[in-house]
Amino acid sequence: MPSPRTVTSGPELRSPKEPEEPRTAVQRSCRSSSVEERNTHHKDPSRLGLGTLRRAFSRTSQRVSIQTSKEEPGLLRRSSRSLFRSLRRALDEGPTADQPQVTAVPPEPSKAAAGVSRQASTGAGPEDPEPQTEGKSVADLITERQLLAAFEQLWHLETRLVAEKASRAFEQDPTAYARRAMDVCLHYDGLAAEISAIVRETLGSEDVDRDALAELAPVVRAEEEAHPAPPTDGDFLRTPRHWRQHWEDAVRRSAQERVQRAGAGATSATAVGASDLAQLLAALGGVVRRDLQKVRLEVQPAYRATDFPVWEAYLRAFHGAVAQRLQELAREARGCEQLYLLLDWAANVYGSPDFLGAPDLALPTEPLPPLLAPEVWARLESDYTSFLETKITSCFDRILQMEQSRWEATEAPEVLQGLYHAPVSIDIHMLVAEHVKAARAISTELEATTLQICARALGLFVPRLEKAFLESEAVSEPQLGAYINACAELRTSLLARFPGTLKDLEKPLVAATHSFQKHLLQVVQRDMQPLFKVLCTKSWLTQDTLRPLLDKVVNFAHHLEHVTPPLAQEILQEVHRCVVREYLAQALKPRERFRGVERVNGSQKMSLDAQAVSSTFKGLGSEATWLDQAIPCVAEILGETYKDDIRRHLETLIQSYPDIRRDHILAILALCRLGRSRNQSLLQHTQDLLRAETKAGGSEASQDRVLFGEIAVPTSVDVLITCI
Repeated sequence: MPSPRTVTSGPELRSPKEPEEPRTAVQRSCRSSSVEERNTHHKDPSRLGLGTLRRAFSRTSQRVSIQTSKEEPGLLRRSSRSLFRSLRRALDEGPTADQPQVTAVPPEPSKAAAGVSRQASTGAGPEDPEPQTEGKSVADLITERQLLAAFEQLWHLETRLVAEKASRAFEQDPTAYARRAMDVCLHYDGLAAEISAIVRETLGSEDVDRDALAELAPVVRAEEEAHPAPPTDGDFLRTPRHWRQHWEDAVRRSAQERVQRAGAGATSATAVGASDLAQLLAALGGVVRRDLQKVRLEVQPAYRATDFPVWEAYLRAFHGAVAQRLQELAREARGCEQLYLLLDWAANVYGSPDFLGAPDLALPTEPLPPLLAPEVWARLESDYTSFLETKITSCFDRILQMEQSRWEATEAPEVLQGLYHAPVSIDIHMLVAEHVKAARAISTELEATTLQICARALGLFVPRLEKAFLESEAVSEPQLGAYINACAELRTSLLARFPGTLKDLEKPLVAATHSFQKHLLQVVQRDMQPLFKVLCTKSWLTQDTLRPLLDKVVNFAHHLEHVTPPLAQEILQEVHRCVVREYLAQALKPRERFRGVERVNGSQKMSLDAQAVSSTFKGLGSEATWLDQAIPCVAEILGETYKDDIRRHLETLIQSYPDIRRDHILAILALCRLGRSRNQSLLQHTQDLLRAETKAGGSEASQDRVLFGEIAVPTSVDVLITCI
């Protein structure tokens, strides 16, 4: 059989997990009144020591409170009787300061009622101080949770006691009033304790005690009407009990207990991992959701009081309890995942309109304070971004490692939608999009910070990838094409999606693209360079030495078909320019000199080669038509038999290619072997044309059309003779 419980007028009954509450206003009033009575006793030796009675009352309250905290909550309904009888016994026996604290053994309810009836109204004889309702004492009514009836009896007793005091009935025994007033206060405190017990049991049990809840609002209002303000004479018996605040405190403690019980296996974030913390937060959300739904649908209607703030009180209580629990977890949170879980739960789970499962149950934003204080929220975001920066950097490191493993495995890039594809592009897109989306769900400020972190990390990653790849042995046309496409995709998608934040990525991406293009051109130039050496030789006059070169170009162009079209066009035009440039370089510094018929044949051969080069690149889609006049002009000058027409060809050459210089003109004239006076006349005329082009800004206007400017012409004997 469970041991009996007691209720104290001192600190409210608490479970071991329940935080200690400050003394109520009633208790402070009782203490204050006791002190006043004790001071009065010292002034008048004829009065008994109320301090002795109060100390006995306090010791009994402490003992009973400790005993009650160790017992089951279900025994609370029987507690008031035991404490009432224990305190009356302590008062009747006159305890001393060194009296041992002995646990009271309560008699049967009928005997308890008889014990109460033995107290005299003046302390001199046996008299029942409690009005009876159908033979039930106040303690019985409280135990049976007939709270309003119990309060009416107490109020009747209080009114009678105050009237007796006013009629000077206690002049012969002043302590009798104190004893009886304290007995009434004790019953008031027992009734308040029962209110706390009802509130505490409401959410803990499956069923709602509607009868008990229906008593709460009327008894609170009755007490407020009975004690509207503190008495002018300072009588602690008539002081307001503040049961409305007591009820709100009970609601708050109940919510704290429920919230702390959720995920009780993990006491702090450091004791759990990210997955365990997610489960803890899910359990916390489930408890709050179920309890608030129960309050709105079952508890609030049971109060039967439209003016009693049941929903608002529970809402504030749970909000405060969740905020306290979340801040405890926030202080212990470590790592990017845990910090994000807390931020996401606060912003998107708890803050969601659908958190309680119904639109009419949505948590209001006002007047509830923020779930996390601004400084706590700012610290969480700061810690999260610090961890996030490290995490994103490590993610880019892993991406580079995966790319290096592909190079070592000599894996050829895939062709997706007709283009070479490098997985690094998808990896980067997913990495940035994942973290930016997650940050956007928290706040726009965190999204902007995350974008900046991704931009910095990506800006450092692109040069690292470029350097590592170009130093590897995996450099090939398909791989270079794949990385050119990856850079282009990052530029067009990421920069277009986040134009303001990621604009600093333009520079490293463009630099990497140009570097990959340059190395791609170097690959084809390295393959073509030996084929240029057989041009403009005597064997060249009788053989089709240009065909192998053009075949190389055509084969290379097949790779460009799998490169992003704008960049592929740039590369194709650059190859076109490279072929024309190297061809002219061989023509202007031939290993063998042509004379007479050979010079004419060489001119015709160059014209045919020019047509072949032009038609080949035109068929490949090159848009660099400005290159088509270079080789034919030199061929016509070389084979011109009417010397005066050379001036016209030179004018066309200078107008079409403003980057041509005097050294190039001398090299061309040296091929023709003209006389001294004619050479001097042509040089003078061309110098005038070059100066005119320079003044007109032709060189600046044609910076993207450099041809002769990249052809180095060595000074030969023939050139010197032509110059002389």
